[in-house]
Amino acid sequence: MEKIYKRHLITSALPYANGPIHLGHLAGVYVPSDIYTRYLRLKGVEVIHVCGSDEHGVPITLKARNEGLSPQDIVDRYHAINKKAFKDFGISFDIYSRTSSSIHYETASEFFKKLYDEGKFIEKTTEQYFDTEANSFLADRYITGTCPHCNNDSAYGDQCEQCGTSLSPTELINPTSTLSGSKPVLRETRHWYLPLDQYEPWLKKWILEEHKEWKPNVYGQCKSWIDQGLNPRAVSRDLDWGVPVPVENAEGKVLYVWFDAPIGYISATKELTGDWEIYWKNEDTRMVHFIGKDNIVFHCIIFPTMLKAEGTYILPDNVPANEFLNLENDKISTSRNWAVWLHEYLEDFPGKQDVLRYVLCANAPENKDNDFTWKDFQNRNNNELVAILGNFVNRTLVLTNNYYDGKVPAAGGLNDFDKKALAEIKNITGTVERSLENFRFREAVKSAMDLARLGNKYLADSEPWKLIKTDPARVKTIINISVQITANITILCEPFLPFSMKKLRGFLNLEEMDWSLLGNEKLVGEGHLIGKAELLFEKIDDDQIEQQLEKLHKTKKTQEDTMNIAMQKDEITFEEFGKMDIRTATILEAEKVPKTKKLIKMLVDTGIDRRTIISGIAEHYEPAELPGKKVCVLVNLAPRKIKGIESQGMILLSENTDGSLYFIEPGKDAHNGAEVN
Repeated sequence: MEKIYKRHLITSALPYANGPIHLGHLAGVYVPSDIYTRYLRLKGVEVIHVCGSDEHGVPITLKARNEGLSPQDIVDRYHAINKKAFKDFGISFDIYSRTSSSIHYETASEFFKKLYDEGKFIEKTTEQYFDTEANSFLADRYITGTCPHCNNDSAYGDQCEQCGTSLSPTELINPTSTLSGSKPVLRETRHWYLPLDQYEPWLKKWILEEHKEWKPNVYGQCKSWIDQGLNPRAVSRDLDWGVPVPVENAEGKVLYVWFDAPIGYISATKELTGDWEIYWKNEDTRMVHFIGKDNIVFHCIIFPTMLKAEGTYILPDNVPANEFLNLENDKISTSRNWAVWLHEYLEDFPGKQDVLRYVLCANAPENKDNDFTWKDFQNRNNNELVAILGNFVNRTLVLTNNYYDGKVPAAGGLNDFDKKALAEIKNITGTVERSLENFRFREAVKSAMDLARLGNKYLADSEPWKLIKTDPARVKTIINISVQITANITILCEPFLPFSMKKLRGFLNLEEMDWSLLGNEKLVGEGHLIGKAELLFEKIDDDQIEQQLEKLHKTKKTQEDTMNIAMQKDEITFEEFGKMDIRTATILEAEKVPKTKKLIKMLVDTGIDRRTIISGIAEHYEPAELPGKKVCVLVNLAPRKIKGIESQGMILLSENTDGSLYFIEPGKDAHNGAEVN
C-alpha cells in the first residue's frame, strides 16, 4: 500500500555560483521541480521548495584567480544574478540560500563533527601533489599535463576535456602546477573518508529492492555503481576556500564540496523555518530531489549514505533526474559560450517566461538527451500556444462579449455532445495528474494542452456563429460550456504556465482556484462578467529567431577566438627588451621569391639604410600592393639566409587565430628611422 505523506520537501540541485543559469539547467532541474511544486500547492499539499547557490570548490577559486578577485567576489556576483533570474522566471522557491552563509557553515560543521565523533569516517594519509613554490597542496584542477590517452597537453588532473577521459593527477605526463608553473612533487597529506563500501549491502537493499519505481536512467546508473563495488570517498581537501574541517590539527583543510553542498538543503531549510526538523527528521515527510544526471551518484548513493550514517534524518523517496539538453544539435558548453543564458533570455523576450517554460517542458530530456533549437521554440509558440491555447481562449472571450456583452449566459439542456465534452475535462485532468505523480512532465503538458484542443474542437463542431440567428438558446449553452472549459484551463495549466494563467484569470475576472475544482461544470456562474478579449500569446517572427541564432554563433566564435589566442611567452627583463632596436620604415620594392609559395623579397628604407628583408606573407599580400607601405622593422636582428638570400631584419606583423597576418603600421607622419619604444 502506497504511503500517504503529511508534507513534501522538494529540493532542486544547488547551481554552481561560477556562472549564470542556462537552458540546460532549466530543462534538467528547475522547470520540472517548479511544475511539481506548483502542482502540489494547487492540491493543498503542505510543501516547501528549497534551493541555493553552491559556492565552494576549485572552479570558483580558479575563476577568482583568473579575474584577480576573491572567491567571495565571484560567488556574490553569480548568486545575485541567478537569484534574480530564477525569481523573474517564476521559479517558486520558498528560499534561495547559499553555502557561504554562516548558518550553512554551522550546519555542515555540526554534521561532520557528529560523524567524526561517532567514528564514522576513516582517516588516511596519502600522497598528493604539492607546489613547493606556492607552498600549497594542489586540487585536481590546479594541475595540468599531458593526457596519457590522447596526448592532449592541456589535460586537467581530474579529466581530459579533449577526449573526455576521467583522470587522476598522478596519471598525467609532465604535470605542472597552474599556480606557479613549476613541477609539483608528491607529499603526504591526511584526510577523512566516508566508507561507502561499508554501506554497500544497505544501499543494495534500499535502492535495488525498495526503489524499483525510480526512473530507469536513475536506477540503472545506481545499479552500475553498486555492481562495480563502492570505495571510501574523501570528505576533506587541502584548500583555503570552503567550510573548515572542524577538528584539531586540520589547518588548511576544508570539507570536500560534494560533502558540503547537499548539506546546503538542510541549512536552507533551517534558514527558512524554525520547524526545519519536521521536514528532515519526520517519517511523515516525503523528500524528492530534482537533479541532472551528472548528480545522480551524489544524491542517490553518497548523500543518502551520509544521512544514514548520521542516523536521525529521513531519506529521499524519489530522485527524478533528467538527462542533458543540447543546443542547436551541439552540446551546451559554457567554456565555448555555446549556451542560452536565462538572464539574457529574459531581457530579449520580456513577458515570455511561459513560452520558454512550455518549450523546455514539452521537449524535456526526461529519458535521453534532447535538443533545443530556436526554430522549434518559434514553432511551439506560434503553432501551439498561439494557434491552439490562445486561439480557443480568444474565440471564447470574443463570442461572449459580442453576443452577451461579456456576461456568461446560462446553459440550457445538455445534449450528448455537450456531456461528452464536459466528461472529457475530467479524463484529461486524470491523465495530467497521473503523469505529474510519476514525474512524466512532457506527457503532462501535452495532456494539459489537450484541454485547449478539446475546446477548439467543441467550438468548431458546434459552430455558434452559424446558430446565433437560428438557435440562440443553443448558442448560450455552447458559450457557457466554452467558458467552463476556459476556467478549467486556468487551473490545469497553472503549474506549466503560471504567468499566462494569472493573465487569463484576469481576463475572466476569476480568483485563484485549487486542483479539486477541476472538472466542475459550473466554475463560472450565470451572469458573471468577463473582461474584453486580449491576446494571451503573441507570435514570434523570423527576425527574432535569426537574431538569437546570430547572437549564439557570434558569441561562440568570439569565445573560440579568445581561447585560441597564444599563451603569453616567458617574461623578459626591461634590459632584455631594451636590446631590441625597432624602427619605422617604408617598403620601396617587393617581389615574390621564385619557387616559393609564401616568401616575398622586399627592399626597405629604414632611415638608417636600405636593406633586403624576406617575409612569409605572400599568401596574405600581393607584391604590387606593398611599395609605399609604412611598417615597423626589427633592425638589429642577426642576418640569416633564406633561399640563398640574406634577410637583414624582421618586419613586425600580428597573427589572428585563423592564421591571417597584418602589418603593425606606424602613423602616416612617422619618419623612417624613428625608434619604436
